[in-house]
Amino acid sequence: MEEIKNESSITITEFVLLGISHRDDVQGVLFMVFLIIYLFILTGNTLVFVATVSSRALHTPMYYFLRHLSILDVCYTSVTLPHMLVNLMSERKTITFLGCATQLFFYILLGAAVCYLLAIMACDRYLAICHPLHYMRFMTRKVCLFLVSGCWVTGFFISIVKTWLIFSLPFCGSDIINHFFCDISQLMRLHCPSPYINNVERIIIVFLILITPFILILVSYLLIIAAILKITMESGRQKALSTCSSHLLSVGLFYGTAMITHLRFSLSYSDPIEKLVSLTYTVAPAMLNPVIYSLRNKQVKEALRNILVKGRNFVGT
Repeated sequence: MEEIKNESSITITEFVLLGISHRDDVQGVLFMVFLIIYLFILTGNTLVFVATVSSRALHTPMYYFLRHLSILDVCYTSVTLPHMLVNLMSERKTITFLGCATQLFFYILLGAAVCYLLAIMACDRYLAICHPLHYMRFMTRKVCLFLVSGCWVTGFFISIVKTWLIFSLPFCGSDIINHFFCDISQLMRLHCPSPYINNVERIIIVFLILITPFILILVSYLLIIAAILKITMESGRQKALSTCSSHLLSVGLFYGTAMITHLRFSLSYSDPIEKLVSLTYTVAPAMLNPVIYSLRNKQVKEALRNILVKGRNFVGT
């Protein structure tokens, strides 16, 4: 599994993933739990995607972005959960060096794309509330496509740099990753000491992926709040707030778990807590976003109801 290159570094062909739990008697239970969670994520986000495509009332910029958020949520969880499920039922829990690099690359790419898409959705709500007369002139189909493409392209370049920084450095002493996937902090622990590069890695992931889009979200909502406070009618205020509530919940869920996750850079967590935090960050937003956007939105609920009725009629025939 390892070939000694010199006294300080090793050549690694594959990594050993210790997984969520070391206990053999709970592997089957964990497999069923996370299989159900993964199927729920796939089903929920697929239904939201189909609903926003099938209903003409939902062919607006806000739901266009929601559609792509559903795609990103499915892809993001699919980077880690399927391999984790396979390892839960396997005696040999390994991942190749190339497989680990590929997993990390897509994990960073999709995570960054989600962050920037949430920022774009906040800017979209700002335009809709603060500049309603110019909204459709600004948010054309081409602009929406350009913004979504920008999320993917930005995530791609950030991920290329981040993945290259991590896997270009020599590894020392071990090929064991005490996690259920190729986690950034675990890989950094396997590096030969290189404080400068590690600090660069932290700046990239914290500043570019988290702080920059969060500042855009914060500024957008400060402007939205200022605009709402100027509305004299209570019904007008409630209508404006209702258009933002689902997105605010989604942002709070994603950034809340993300900030806790990346406190690992400055706080010392035990391994079980670190795994639990990573699971929450990876799974919870993708699992709850369909619930948030369907339960708090009459148009989405109506579109989902129509899909279920059509499906029932199709089965009946």
